[in-house]
Amino acid sequence: MLQLALIGLLGGLITGISPCILPVLPVIFLSGGAQAARNGTNPPAGWRPYLVILGLVISFSTFTLVGSFLLTLVNLPQDLLRWIGLVVLVLIGLGLIFDSFQHILEKPFSWIPQRRVGTENGGLVLGLALGVVYVPCAGPVLAAIAVAGATGRVGLETIVLTLTFAVGAAIPLLVFALAGRRVAERVKSFRKNQRKIRVAGGTMMIALAIGLVFNLPQLLQKLVPDYTSTLQERVQDNDAVKKALDLGGLVNDQNKDLDKCSNGGTELESCGTAPDLKGIQEWFNTPGNQPVNLKDLKGKVVLVDFWAYSCINCQRSVPHLTQWYGRYKDAGLEIIGVHSPEYAFEKEVRNVRSGAQNLGIAYPVAIDNTLSTWTNYRNRYWPAHYLIDAEGTVRHIKFGEGGYQTTEKLIRELLKQAKPSVALPAPVETSDDGPVAGATTRETYLGVTKKVNYGGTEPYKAGAGSYTVPPRQPADSFALSGGWNLGTQSIAPTGPASSIALNYHARQVYIVVSGEGTIEVVRDGRSTPVKVSGVPTLYRIVDDMEIREGKLQVRIPQGIQAYSFTFG
Repeated sequence: MLQLALIGLLGGLITGISPCILPVLPVIFLSGGAQAARNGTNPPAGWRPYLVILGLVISFSTFTLVGSFLLTLVNLPQDLLRWIGLVVLVLIGLGLIFDSFQHILEKPFSWIPQRRVGTENGGLVLGLALGVVYVPCAGPVLAAIAVAGATGRVGLETIVLTLTFAVGAAIPLLVFALAGRRVAERVKSFRKNQRKIRVAGGTMMIALAIGLVFNLPQLLQKLVPDYTSTLQERVQDNDAVKKALDLGGLVNDQNKDLDKCSNGGTELESCGTAPDLKGIQEWFNTPGNQPVNLKDLKGKVVLVDFWAYSCINCQRSVPHLTQWYGRYKDAGLEIIGVHSPEYAFEKEVRNVRSGAQNLGIAYPVAIDNTLSTWTNYRNRYWPAHYLIDAEGTVRHIKFGEGGYQTTEKLIRELLKQAKPSVALPAPVETSDDGPVAGATTRETYLGVTKKVNYGGTEPYKAGAGSYTVPPRQPADSFALSGGWNLGTQSIAPTGPASSIALNYHARQVYIVVSGEGTIEVVRDGRSTPVKVSGVPTLYRIVDDMEIREGKLQVRIPQGIQAYSFTFG
């Protein structure tokens, strides 16, 4: 039991310092600061950061373990709790902005002797709301908890694992909450601008709620490399951890040979007949949305991908699968996306369909809400890829992100084995580190810390500078023209004539930008305006029928920040 507690705490701590905390981090930081700005040094404000984190731990733990069961018991939508949490965030935000509205919120609590429960001392309520909207990165610890909750195997071990994971994830968040309070108490400008700080906190909470509705925080998470991936791998590859987390005893006659495959092996292995796809609630992206049976796919190479639509790790992985599917479908490859939810709101089929559409998934998707197929594959990871040959044998397993070049190499080998005469197109991947396409340009980041594909001649360094496009700009590259201020994550124009010259190979080109204004996309002498508004969002600026070589000039006015280009 002590070992499980330590594993849960470690898994939570890794998650708590990962990019997955970014969506809730500003609210956590300002929750203490905004309150201290109003209360000064009154004692109640001193407890608020602790109450916020306590509420988050209670809410997240309960929601993860029994939320889905309770909603099913009373026949309510699986995403109801999440919507309630979003509404509460908006109400608390409005209470911080408008004093009159705060008094309305406090009226139901007027029977309690201590005043200002609604928002002044409502840290616990805020934490409860954050707990049902907070979606941490997937990992082996969280997977074990999710499986136990979904399959009804909740025992003392699972409860200990859940609580310690939640506490571990909450510790870094508590540090940020306390930092916000200390800043508010010590920085003179906070005391002078109490009203502004409260409005900023309320606005941030409302912005978070709206952003979560439209999945905008996920775009931000994609822009930040997962700097905790090495720590996650050390946990998931530890034999003692694997044994401790196997709480359900998932081995059966169908899956007993899967452990003969190593994680991410570089050569084809033989790991037994592929287990059945069991307990699937619904299918889509199939003819007539009819079920798919692996036995009917004999003769094809099959990749089974376990994913969840709100899992940021999965969102980074899916573009590779969609490219493989487009490239090798006619050569005999089939991909099946088994959607295995981490959270109750991911069980809503409409949410999954929307998530699949946003990610460009055209291959068959199976809704595995009871995690029946997940457990039949002894799976513990989002994403997880199981590669099956034309005879129905599992030949390769890869847990988590990465290893894309290796997986594609093995797909090509199996396609050749199944049909030696098949003519295969050029590979998609040229690196195991990220989405590099043989016929499409690599994802292009513009911030100086993640600069990719820069083709200019001037040094690309942080700060303001003037740039010119070289006379011979390389293929698959970008260059700047005019005045620009280069930041760590994005770049911003400093003058009226700033633009980005982009040479690319792709069918579709997207740009991630934020701010207010209109960018102009000049291609083949034609100028197309694209209106930009709000937080960093993906805008499609090229949509051709097939992959082609092209050149763009993207004119960006002041007031807009550019983050990256992606290609499809």
